[in-house]
Amino acid sequence: MTLPAFRVLRPASVEQAVRLLADAGPEATVIAGGTDVVPNLQMRLVAPRFLVDIKGLEELRGIGFDERDGLRLGALATLADIAASAAVERGFPVLAGAAQSVAGPLQRNMGTLGGNLCLETRCVWYNQSEFWRVSLGGCLKKDGDVCHVAPGGRRCWAVWSGDMAPALLTLEAELEVAGPRGRRRVPLDKFYRNDGMDRIALEAGELVVAVRVPAAAAFRRGSYRKLRVRDSIDYPLAGVAVAMAVDAAGICRAARLALGAVNPAPRLVPAAAERLEGKRYSPELIEEVAYEAIRTAKPLTTSASTPVYRRDMVRLYTRRALEDLWRA
Repeated sequence: MTLPAFRVLRPASVEQAVRLLADAGPEATVIAGGTDVVPNLQMRLVAPRFLVDIKGLEELRGIGFDERDGLRLGALATLADIAASAAVERGFPVLAGAAQSVAGPLQRNMGTLGGNLCLETRCVWYNQSEFWRVSLGGCLKKDGDVCHVAPGGRRCWAVWSGDMAPALLTLEAELEVAGPRGRRRVPLDKFYRNDGMDRIALEAGELVVAVRVPAAAAFRRGSYRKLRVRDSIDYPLAGVAVAMAVDAAGICRAARLALGAVNPAPRLVPAAAERLEGKRYSPELIEEVAYEAIRTAKPLTTSASTPVYRRDMVRLYTRRALEDLWRA
């Protein structure tokens, strides 16, 4: 599994990086930590002519919190830095928990926030060697015209398997994106397209610069729970993120619930806030929200689990997270 031939470009600024990406178009791929890109190159899932290496761009680094402006995370902030940040752990525990859960120490030290938010979607039919894929005639996402997971349809069901996006969705995060036409803010819940092939709303030449979390989302109780085959290294089979504010009387004042690895995009559970806000804890209420979570989850068969099992675990993790946070 040798790498394809490519030329490495190292821009000196965000503006130069944007120009390089715009000029090269689909023949360029961004690389930072490389924990997702390099395996994809080895598998020949992508074969760009150019790798635009952004590791040297200092503007994309840093973690900072301001009581008025909220939390700013540079796109090159590593997952290890986020997990170890006192500001993140104190003010945004759901985010700290998600960062701590990613793979192993090596991947957390190398992998970046921006890369985790722009991961390629995954499928047992897609993430294989070139020889293996060719022997099956490819798939809808790569070199074929059939989705082997759902053969009767014309939609790619490759799943979103990142951990940071569900946590940030519960915190009402926005992305700061730089592109040929300047900079813009994109709400994270508008960034993902729920399509295994056309997965994120980045236009040609655009680059994620930073993630911003509003100050209003700070100091909420938070939990991230992750199902995987092994408790290190493996991608999630399901992820449940919850952030909520509970007052001294035990009444929920704000709540958001998001899921990962059970759809082609990380998804908010839209009914969770409506059912939880203004309510006191009750087992019946928890079960209602857990049921809404499994209605949102659309897991399909993988080599490691069945859809029924993954839905059951989404319900269990939702229930446990809400019970623990309400009683914290």
